[in-house]
Amino acid sequence: MALKSLIPWIQILILLHLPVISPANFTYPAVFNFGDSNSDTGDLEAGVAFPVGAPNGETYFNKPSGRFCDGRLVIDFLMDSMNLPYLNAYLDSVGAPSFRTGCNFAAGGATIRPASAAARCPFSFGFQVAQFIRFKARVLELLGKDRRFQKIVPSGDYFRDGLYTFDVGQNDIDGAFYSKSEDQVAAFIPTILSEFQAGLERLYNEGAKNLWIHGMGPLGCLPRIIATFGKNASKLDQFGCVNSHNRAANLFNSQLHSLCAKLGSQFTGLNITYVDIFAIKLNLIANFSQFGFKEGIAACCGYGGGALNYDSRIACGETKSLNGSMVSANPCDNATEYVNWDGNHYTEAANSFVSSQLLTGKFSDPPLPPPPPPPPPPPLSLSLLLHDEPI
Repeated sequence: MALKSLIPWIQILILLHLPVISPANFTYPAVFNFGDSNSDTGDLEAGVAFPVGAPNGETYFNKPSGRFCDGRLVIDFLMDSMNLPYLNAYLDSVGAPSFRTGCNFAAGGATIRPASAAARCPFSFGFQVAQFIRFKARVLELLGKDRRFQKIVPSGDYFRDGLYTFDVGQNDIDGAFYSKSEDQVAAFIPTILSEFQAGLERLYNEGAKNLWIHGMGPLGCLPRIIATFGKNASKLDQFGCVNSHNRAANLFNSQLHSLCAKLGSQFTGLNITYVDIFAIKLNLIANFSQFGFKEGIAACCGYGGGALNYDSRIACGETKSLNGSMVSANPCDNATEYVNWDGNHYTEAANSFVSSQLLTGKFSDPPLPPPPPPPPPPPLSLSLLLHDEPI
């Protein structure tokens, strides 16, 4: 056999012996998610008919998907990492959705504290927990009648062995700044977290044992917040983010982190992981060009251009009359170049970066365990390749 014909086989054998780089060990049979628009996969749209139309979804789904994003969210990438299908929204019943590997209760605009009568989203965290409790009871009832339902709903042990994910609280802090001083917002945080703790304890009593809790991102770096509270340059940090809102987010995260540690030591069998989303997202915004982005703060889908490309009077995808002229808030040509999607939410490209970072386990407390080692490769041998007979 000629040496030239051996080269592809030699390359394959070498590749088999290279070390495999894998994310941290992150495998669960099902996921039950709670939160706001950072992880909503269609609940707000289905629940109150809130329009989440084009160009949302254009990058990955090629159509609106109930997500406030051009494509996938962090929760979607987490599901990908476990080879699980994307979570269906609890309230979206059209199309006979499957809940075999979990359910998503997150709703855009949700708060931890109970929603007011005037709130756009009535599905606060306590409401979502109540929905989960009903969901679990109904699932167990169906399985008790006919095990064939297991094809479309979680098996009973999935409620014990599954992962419970949380990304909520941003809207509580965000909304508080419209009526409170920074000191008053800071004083309000323990009240917010007391409500969150009550919900977590209810879930624990329902059998939840694996909790994955995201801290708040850098709220002060959202174009909407900068446009509203950052008109005075003295209010901004070196990255152009509003100091007060980021300080509040950091304070919230510090107290949330402490709460996670307390609950982890207090409740038997509880595995609770705190994830520092703030550090991941701020690093992305501060060093966006190093990660292949061209814009760290400006919205991809917005109106007005400039450093923010955001105008509160016109939402992403809208066309309306402003100052006597018809204008549109259109998406940018390439969303992969932008960190921010619409002034409030992140692009799929940014969400992909965030998920890749959190799956390293370096931003988690406790850190994620490393993946199991791969099986050893077969011994490297060219004897078969050098044999005269065809392989």
